[in-house]
Amino acid sequence: MAEIKHLKADASQEDILSVIDQDAALILDDVLDNDLLSQIKDELDPYLNNYIKGKTDFTGFETKRVGGLLARSVGCQNLALHPLINNLACNFLEPYGDGYQLHFTSAVSIGPGESKQILHRDRGIWGGYIPRKIETHFSTIWALTDFTKENGATQVVPGSHKWDKDRVPDKDEIAYAEMSSGSVLLYTGTVLHGGGKNSTDNEIRTGVFMHYALNWLRQEENQYLSHPPEVAKNFSPELRSLIGYSKGGYVLGFYTDPDDKKGTMDSVSPERIFGEERDDFSSLPSQSNLVKDTS
Repeated sequence: MAEIKHLKADASQEDILSVIDQDAALILDDVLDNDLLSQIKDELDPYLNNYIKGKTDFTGFETKRVGGLLARSVGCQNLALHPLINNLACNFLEPYGDGYQLHFTSAVSIGPGESKQILHRDRGIWGGYIPRKIETHFSTIWALTDFTKENGATQVVPGSHKWDKDRVPDKDEIAYAEMSSGSVLLYTGTVLHGGGKNSTDNEIRTGVFMHYALNWLRQEENQYLSHPPEVAKNFSPELRSLIGYSKGGYVLGFYTDPDDKKGTMDSVSPERIFGEERDDFSSLPSQSNLVKDTS
């Protein structure tokens, strides 16, 4: 039977990334302190209690999903900016671009009677057009409750990021992300995974998903509608930058104020909308970088 490796919360980045390279999945045990864990639960429970359940096989008929977490939970803002996770995302995605962004946020509760989700690769949201040699995601699932095989722990196929895309795993190649509340599952956009079956009578398995992706890819969750400027103005500059209110590379994501009559807010860095001073494309990158061909 396949297993997902566990490391302690204070494991080195080198050890963590070594396991990710080998298996494309890893659990860090007991990362969150009880105060932050309780805060996030208290902030998200009103939404999870009132939200409707899914309506498809993929979203689950006994599963609830809540997005836009940064606007709904200060605790989730802290999760998004977690220093260790951001350093890992940066180092893991660095070979494939010059930055990363918050790609997706969701709180997911799997209720009793839910069936297992189809195994899939998250990179499929871009339609399979991105070459497999490019890793697109660095993803996390934070356990707000204990995850067990019986209550719907995430299915993961360690090592499947190295497989041919059409290979189907045998039953004994599927592992389950069993972990205590406060722990976090790390995985890549190329590994096969899916929600687990909840065969319990009364246990609800709840996790918070925070996915990071290359900053030159379109985000799965539209952060500018989920967290528009009137909401994002209350975020820290670091969090605003992480969700995309910043330049991606030289000119990706520039901003023009439609009410500007003098050109002072034309093609500027998006941070300027919040009154932050930024270098607005005053220095060109080298010509070789602008026309770089990595094929």
